[in-house]
Amino acid sequence: MIKRIFAFLLLIWLLGFAWFALVLPQPADMQKTDGVVVLTGGAGRIDRGLLVLEKGKARRMLISGVDLDVKRGELAAQYKRPEKLFACCIDLGFRAVDTRSNGLETARWASRNKIKSLRLVTHDWHMRRARLELKLALPTTITVVEDAVRTKPTFPVLFTEYHKYWLRGLAALVGI
Repeated sequence: MIKRIFAFLLLIWLLGFAWFALVLPQPADMQKTDGVVVLTGGAGRIDRGLLVLEKGKARRMLISGVDLDVKRGELAAQYKRPEKLFACCIDLGFRAVDTRSNGLETARWASRNKIKSLRLVTHDWHMRRARLELKLALPTTITVVEDAVRTKPTFPVLFTEYHKYWLRGLAALVGI
């Protein structure tokens, strides 16, 4: 009986990992939202958020998880955008240090800015856990559009992220 339970659990784990690794979230179309939230930590994320903002598909952008030493002007120069764009429409979030605190930082920002709909920008392999954290932190009245930046994740990245996703989901179930 114990072997059957173990085999069943192993099968569930394998099928879950296959789904997680093979069916990655995709980029969203350019529908309009009140805001766009970019989680730092990888190439292409800020570029995607800037594109959404510049096309007029969001009125504000939060870059969550910015290092304390980063300045608005430095980002404007690095991404070759006018400083006035960063001054008027882009907020830098310095409090987040991980995906969970990205969710909390985003919730505070959304409340302050009266955001009713937002676009979440992160890498495809990171989207599910980031979305889970936003679901836990945001009011249910806020609509979230998942806008994944495509990558070519390695097996170790997918393996690690899959386990982080499920462990965070289990922690949320028990109230942690």
